Amino acid sequence: MKYREKKSSDSVHEAQRARNWALIVPREHGAWGLLLVPLFTGVAAGAASAHHIWRLLAFSVAALSLFWLRTPVESLIGTGSMTAHTPRERWTALIASILLGGLSASCLTALMWRGRNQELLILGAAAGFAFVAQIVLRKLGRGTRTLAQLVGAIGLACAAPAAYYLGTGQLNQRACLLWAANWIFAGNQIHFVQLRIHAARAATFSDKFARGKLFLLAQPLLLTALVIASIWKAIPALMIVAFVPVLVRGTQWFFRKPEPLNVKSLGWSEMKQGVVFGILLAISLM
Repeated sequence: MKYREKKSSDSVHEAQRARNWALIVPREHGAWGLLLVPLFTGVAAGAASAHHIWRLLAFSVAALSLFWLRTPVESLIGTGSMTAHTPRERWTALIASILLGGLSASCLTALMWRGRNQELLILGAAAGFAFVAQIVLRKLGRGTRTLAQLVGAIGLACAAPAAYYLGTGQLNQRACLLWAANWIFAGNQIHFVQLRIHAARAATFSDKFARGKLFLLAQPLLLTALVIASIWKAIPALMIVAFVPVLVRGTQWFFRKPEPLNVKSLGWSEMKQGVVFGILLAISLM
C-alpha cells in the first residue's frame, strides 16, 4: 500500500515538474529554428573583425533570452497555450521572467551604453510590432494561425540584420537582404509544415495538388524571382543556391509516394533544411 502511495506521489511530482517546465520553456521547436537560422546568418555575415565578436555574443544572449522570455510572460498573463494557475506556478513563471528579462536588459544596455548602436532601437521596434501583431492575429482564431506565424517570423528574422549591424556597424542594403531572405525561407517552412499537416491523408498527386496548388506554384515563381534579382545584381548569385534545397524539398513532396505523417520526423527534417540554408546563405554573403 505504501509502495503504491509513494509511486502515486512520485507521479504527481513528476507531472508537476513537467508542467512547471512547460510554463517557462518554449515548446515551439520550430520557432527556435526560425530564430537560430537568422541569428547564425547575421553573425556569420557580420563577423567582420575580431573585436566585434563580444558584441555579437552579447546580442546572441539577448536575442535568445528575449525569445525565451515570451513563454513565462504569456504563462503569467494567460495569453499562451498554458497558464500559471497556482501561486507556486505564478511564482515560478515570475522568477523566470525576472531572470530572463534582467539578462536581456543587461546585454542590451551594454551594447547601447552611451548612445552606441542606436539603430538597434529601429530593429527592436519592428520586431516588437511584429510580435504584438502576431498576438492579435492569434486571438482571432484558427483561420489566422498561419498568418500569425508569418508575421511572427518577421520579428524572429530581425535577428539577422541586427547581428549583421553589430558586426559591421552598418545597417545597409545587405542587412535588409539578410532580413528578407530569412523571412522568405521561414515563410516557405511555415507553409510547407502546415500543408503537410492539413494534407496528411492525401495519397495521390491530385489530392496533394488540390490542397497545396498555391504552394507548388510558388516554388518556380520564387526561383524565377531569385534568378531575375541575381541578373539585376540585387542579390549575389550564390544566394540562389541557398534556396535550392528547400525548393526541391517542397516540389518533390507532391510527386512522392504516400507516407504517414510523422510530426517529429518532419520537425527534424525542417531543422536540417534550416542548417543547410543558413550555411549556404552565410557563404553567399561573406
